[in-house]
Amino acid sequence: MRKALFLAACTLTLGACAAGPDYRPPAPLPEVETGAFVSSAPGTVAAEPQDQWWRLYDDPVLDKLIVQALAANTDLRVAAANLRRAQAVLRETGAGRLPSTDLSGSVAYGDASSVAPTGTGGSQWAYSGGMAISWEVDLFGRIGRTIEAARADRDAVAAARDRVAVTVAAETARAYGDACALAEASAVARQSVDIAQRSLDIVTAQERVGTAARFDVERAGAALANARAALPQVEGARQVALFELAALLGLPPARVPAEAQQCTRVPMPATAIPVGDGQGMLVRRPDVREAERRLAADTARIGIATADLYPRITLGGSGNFFRNDQVKGSDSFSFSVGPLLSWSFPNIAVARARIAQAEAGTQASLATFDGAVLNALKEVEQALSRVSAENSRRDALAEAVRRADTAYGLADRRYRAGAMSFLDLLDAQRTLVEARAALATSDRTLASARIDLFKALGGGWQSMPPAADE
Repeated sequence: MRKALFLAACTLTLGACAAGPDYRPPAPLPEVETGAFVSSAPGTVAAEPQDQWWRLYDDPVLDKLIVQALAANTDLRVAAANLRRAQAVLRETGAGRLPSTDLSGSVAYGDASSVAPTGTGGSQWAYSGGMAISWEVDLFGRIGRTIEAARADRDAVAAARDRVAVTVAAETARAYGDACALAEASAVARQSVDIAQRSLDIVTAQERVGTAARFDVERAGAALANARAALPQVEGARQVALFELAALLGLPPARVPAEAQQCTRVPMPATAIPVGDGQGMLVRRPDVREAERRLAADTARIGIATADLYPRITLGGSGNFFRNDQVKGSDSFSFSVGPLLSWSFPNIAVARARIAQAEAGTQASLATFDGAVLNALKEVEQALSRVSAENSRRDALAEAVRRADTAYGLADRRYRAGAMSFLDLLDAQRTLVEARAALATSDRTLASARIDLFKALGGGWQSMPPAADE
């Protein structure tokens, strides 16, 4: 008995030892610059981004839609359920540090020969009970590493949920912005139809009095038909965006929010967009955090596999009781207590193979982390470049629309005065229609590029309500 207690004390003293490498968070690649971004864009500042970036638009409708999406989106519901499952797995794993118990009991009535072979015959009652307690001494840290891996897995799943939240917020804003931009483009298309209709009316009237040829009438009619042809495409794309928005909100297509249907102007940030720097962005990005947590979990699994090289020691005890009607005063009771040693030595080939598997998995996770860092930096630089390029293009297109509108006004007056051919008027009209359509498309592209920038910066998930036990 003294030897058993001495062994238990020794194992408790050594229990702090843990097999396998201790995890250290990896630093970004040495050649990766995590300071200021290489690219820049008009309308951005170097301040640290805020969490609820959509409030920069100062649009109550957008605020409401994103709050609704973060609460009801089906992808987020799946991610939240996955997180609750990971938390339950962590609780189950943590129970490994506690003793396990097993209670049993029975009552039987029957022939003495079946209940108590040593009895004197006849029917009788028999009672039995037992209790067993066992506790694994975590001598080489197998249980500790298992809990460490489960905790890192839980954190990775939480980061995955946050990554989904970033995507949901960005795509909700994009779908809303697309619907607004396409409503504006639809209005531009209708204006183009009105211009083409006026030109057809003018040349038709002139054809009646003999001052215009039938050829000019047909050409004006073709221009009107082309202008009308652009309208259904824009309207169809707008409906697609509205249906996408409804799905992001967890709603059926028939319940597209009325506020989104009524929007007719492209949302624009009311203030400059803060972008911060590379280091802050890497801290915010949930995909980078998810990759880092996966690496931590896989590192802990090396320790789990390494612990199988060493013996497992379990301290336990058990007691059993038996009595029946025929054996009065001679109830049977037995107990046992002591350590149990289990060890696969000398056949440790399986354990070493599992260590090699765990080490390879850790190397893959490290490469995944490095890739996540590079991808995050790449996405921000690309988004900044797109915003800058599209902003310059949009400025040029806005000037083109102003000049084309002036040119069409001059051409219309000169044609009415008989100083310009109808072909020249149609050319001026076509230039104006194309310039307006290009500007509307650029507005939509620029709005989408800004959403890509917000998404790449990695904010928004902090607004998610915490899951149970988080």
